[in-house]
Amino acid sequence: MKQSRTKLLALCLSAGLCSAALAGCGSGSDEPAAETQVSAESQESTNTQASAETGSTIEATTFPLPDSSEESDIYVEPIPDITDDFIRGMDASAVLAEENSGVTYYNYEGKEQDVFMTLAQSGVNYIRLRVWNDPYDENGNGYGGGNNDVATAIELGKRATQYGMKVSIDFHYSDFWADPKRQHAPKAWEGMSGEEKADALYTFTKESLTEILDAGVDVGMVQIGNEINNGMSGETDVPTVMNLLCSGSRAVREISETYGKDIQVVVHYTNIEQNDEIDTIASNLQESGVDYDIFGLSYYPFWDGTNENMQTVAKNIQEKYGKKVIIAETSYCYTSEDGDGFGNSFDGIEGLVDGYAATVQSQASMIRDICAAANEVGVLGVFYWEGTWIPVGDATADNSSTWEKYGSGWASSYAGDYDPDDSGLYYGGCSWDNQAMFDFDGYPLASLNVWKYLKYGSTAPLAVDYIPEISVVCNVGGEIELPETVDVIYNDRSANEQAAVTWDETQLAAIDTSAGGAYEVTGSLEDGTTVTCHIETEMINYVQNPSFEDADTSMWNVAYEGDVNPTDFQNKADDAYTGDVAFHFWSADSDMEFSIEQEFTDLEPGTYQLSAYAQGGDMSEDSELELYAVADGAEQTASFMVAGWANWQTPTIPEITVTDGTLTIGVRMKCNAASWGTVDDFTLNKISD
Repeated sequence: MKQSRTKLLALCLSAGLCSAALAGCGSGSDEPAAETQVSAESQESTNTQASAETGSTIEATTFPLPDSSEESDIYVEPIPDITDDFIRGMDASAVLAEENSGVTYYNYEGKEQDVFMTLAQSGVNYIRLRVWNDPYDENGNGYGGGNNDVATAIELGKRATQYGMKVSIDFHYSDFWADPKRQHAPKAWEGMSGEEKADALYTFTKESLTEILDAGVDVGMVQIGNEINNGMSGETDVPTVMNLLCSGSRAVREISETYGKDIQVVVHYTNIEQNDEIDTIASNLQESGVDYDIFGLSYYPFWDGTNENMQTVAKNIQEKYGKKVIIAETSYCYTSEDGDGFGNSFDGIEGLVDGYAATVQSQASMIRDICAAANEVGVLGVFYWEGTWIPVGDATADNSSTWEKYGSGWASSYAGDYDPDDSGLYYGGCSWDNQAMFDFDGYPLASLNVWKYLKYGSTAPLAVDYIPEISVVCNVGGEIELPETVDVIYNDRSANEQAAVTWDETQLAAIDTSAGGAYEVTGSLEDGTTVTCHIETEMINYVQNPSFEDADTSMWNVAYEGDVNPTDFQNKADDAYTGDVAFHFWSADSDMEFSIEQEFTDLEPGTYQLSAYAQGGDMSEDSELELYAVADGAEQTASFMVAGWANWQTPTIPEITVTDGTLTIGVRMKCNAASWGTVDDFTLNKISD
């Protein structure tokens, strides 16, 4: 996972598989003391995790899940058929850097407590920890993002094991972030061939996992690579990547056998909204014989599509390829505020998922709903990404020196030489603090308890979670119409309703609609709740998809004479008036006659103005180009002629009277062979009643 998500298509998926890829496939330190004593009432049991070789042991304390519904500050709808073994996971990789930077974590009673104990008490049963090979520069300065080397994984993994949680080790096989945008090889592997990297990866995996297990960490699964859609460790061709995966898997299998532990091998991908490409990836893994157990999916609902699509991808992996599936990463925001002054990857203002807001209750509801959807199709469980990564320092302070020293920001300046195109430009604090499950001061949010409430749910007094934003756009010179009711979303979604609202007539009357502007009017619900409507007065463009940027162009009707359509919707920014797409025409050998039009059936009566933009060239003088409008059976036209590339013409019909709500607008052309051009940005404004 990276801090600003970049969507890239998988590369080289159709490449052939080589024998080298196939050949590689086949079947210490002191323990941390708990800061708070565990009461006998809360303690379920203790067990011992011992290493096979050194005898290092960690006595683990576990906490029982509820056996019935409980009263809580959040409402959680139960998932009756979910099992206690369902993975309720948390990536907590940044904890040590956070604590070194002065962050303190608390329990639900407001007392300082090991954050891993709080996670376990909240129902978390698995901790995910990323591992970078060497996240330091030549002078020992950390790259940031938690400075997650093997030693850090050991320290955090021991604390997770102490509280009865299994650990998933996430090898990035890089010295810093690995994701679809970047898969840099570790510095120590620079200049190596693909085969040499495979050997180095095998050795690194085996040695690192040995250290981690010898420290007593209860490892249950190992990721061999992180979001590797587009490559891994600096390699992008499929056969070489498959060979790397085979080496990582072989190392895990050998260690698993040596230590007598059932350690699951995970491969991890993202961009799951691209169903066909995920299927191709799974097919490549199968054809190359990569030995793995679990297909891990990153699924962020604000980036990666719907729960239904996630289920489709998961079912395909299970049924077609016979592999288990986990949600390796997910998250959601509980606030739109920024805790450290660095900005947020997902701000909780733009792009909110329908039905959820930037609230603690919505965060809990989102995680519950993802778990329910995953469980429904047999997914093993869900890992929440970095729910403990909270702000270091105040949002108004300069915290850069602390981020740099302890690596508690997403990247430090020291990472610039290794990752110049991203970390070297945008290093700084944490962009995830508004998606943590602890508040900015380290106190656990009520939503953290969603993990232990999944099976039986929790009750809470009925309360409003949020009211969706209310906004109205009014045409200049028109009359503002405010809604009579508004949607009210409760903590218990089954109680959602539309409630009558009374608007402040004095505020409404003070709005000047004769010119463009932005306004707010407050209103009140019957229970006294205050709501706000955001109003904008502007010249509304009634044309649907007026500049063709939306892929759905079904509202436009294209007609042409002859056997060959000389037009298309061309994606080329240089030939578009705005955006990237424009309606394009060209024919090498034949004269052209075509039109593009859109029909309206429900326009308000009044007077309208129509315009469009056009450019092109090599057109004969007898060509006929017209902007047209048909209303009440009468047609109006505006003739024009293109005059060269990027010399945009703007034909306009200034007054069109609409009485019955119907109108047809468009452009038609008769022009010679070898002429060319584009039409873009149709605009239809109502100018008077």
